[in-house]
Amino acid sequence: MIKTQVVELRPNKIMQRELERLCNYRRYCWNLALATWQDMYEAWTLDKDNNPSPNEHRVWDELVNNKADWQFALSARCLQLAVKDLANAWKNFFDKTQPDWGKPHFKSKKAPRQGFKTDRAKVINGKLRLDKPRGIKSWFDIPTYEALKMEEVKIASIFRERGHYYAALSYEEEAGLKAKTGKKTAIDVNVGHFNYTEGKINVLPAKLQKLYKRIKHYQRVLSKKRRVNGKSASQSNNYLQVRTKLQRDYRKAANIQNDLLQKFTTEHVNNYDQIVIEDLNVKQMMMTHVASKGMQRSLFGKFRQVLTYKCEWYGKELILADKTYPSTQRCANCGYVKTGADKITLQGNKKHGTKHNEYICYECGYSNDRDDNAVLNLLALTK
Repeated sequence: MIKTQVVELRPNKIMQRELERLCNYRRYCWNLALATWQDMYEAWTLDKDNNPSPNEHRVWDELVNNKADWQFALSARCLQLAVKDLANAWKNFFDKTQPDWGKPHFKSKKAPRQGFKTDRAKVINGKLRLDKPRGIKSWFDIPTYEALKMEEVKIASIFRERGHYYAALSYEEEAGLKAKTGKKTAIDVNVGHFNYTEGKINVLPAKLQKLYKRIKHYQRVLSKKRRVNGKSASQSNNYLQVRTKLQRDYRKAANIQNDLLQKFTTEHVNNYDQIVIEDLNVKQMMMTHVASKGMQRSLFGKFRQVLTYKCEWYGKELILADKTYPSTQRCANCGYVKTGADKITLQGNKKHGTKHNEYICYECGYSNDRDDNAVLNLLALTK
C-alpha cells in the first residue's frame, strides 16, 4: 500500500533559494501548460479536421520544443510532472464525483502555498537528496526535523508554507492487518463533537477556541491596516509581524486538530472491526450560513477521509449510511420515523415543546439524547 509522510525540511540559505526557484518554475510550467491546453482546445473546436485535440503528450511536446534558454538550468521532471498533473485535473473535471471537482485554474504567486514535485528524490543516510541544480557547487542532502520512515521515495512533493519548507514523501509499505476484535461501533458527527458507542470526543477543545479568538483578533487588525493604508500596508514591518502571528496560530490550530483526528481514528481501527458513519453532503450543508463555520472547523470531510484510508490499510470495514437515512428522526427502540411537524430541528420541536438535544418517541414513549439515539440507529446498520 502507498503511504505518505509529511516532514519539515531544514534547508540552508542556498537550498532555500533553489527550492524557491523550483516552486516558481512549477507555477510557470503549470500556467504555460494550461494556456497551451486552452489554445489547442479552442483551435480544435474551430477546425477539428486540421487541429488535433489537446492531451498530455501534445502539450508536453509543445512546451519542450519552445523551451527558453534559462529553463535548461532547471529540472526537466518539474515540467513533465506539471503537465501530467494538469492532464489528471482535466480528466477529473469530467467526473463530478471527485471531492475537489472543478475546472483547472491558473496558479497565483500570492497563494499561501507554493511547491513542486519530483520523482527523482532519494533518502541517503536519513536525509532527503534532490537533483543538484546546474551551476551550484555547494549542494547537500537536506536534513529533516523528523526521522524518515522510508528507504525509497516514489513521489516527493516539496512545498513552502508560512516561510517553512515541507516535503510530502509517498512510499510503498506492506499492508499490516490489525487483529480482529469482533466489535462494532458507530460514529455520529456533530458540530464541535463526535458521538460514538463509548461516549463522545470534543473536536473543538478549549485551547482551540482560544486560538480562534486570537486568529479573529489578528484578522481584524490586518483588515483595519489594509482599509486605512491600502496596498502599502503590506510593506510595513508591523503588518508583516501581525501576519506572521496569524499564520503561526493557523498552523497551531491545524496541528491540534490533525493530532486529535489521527489519534481518534487510530483508536477506532484498533478496537473495532466494523465502523458506521454517515455519508454527509458537507458542501451542501455549508451552503447556508447557519453553523457553517462550526462545520468547517469540525472537519467532517477530513475525518471521513482519514478513517477511510486507515480502514483500507488495516483490513477493517467502513459502512456508510445513506444520505437519506433518518438517523436523527428514527426511534432506536421501535423504528418509528418522525415526519412533518414532528421532526426534530436545530431549535427542537415547537409542536411538542422538546429541546434540540432530546429525542422522545411519540409512539412508544422512548426517551434518549438525540445524538445517542442517532448512534444506535447507525449501529443497527452493521451486520
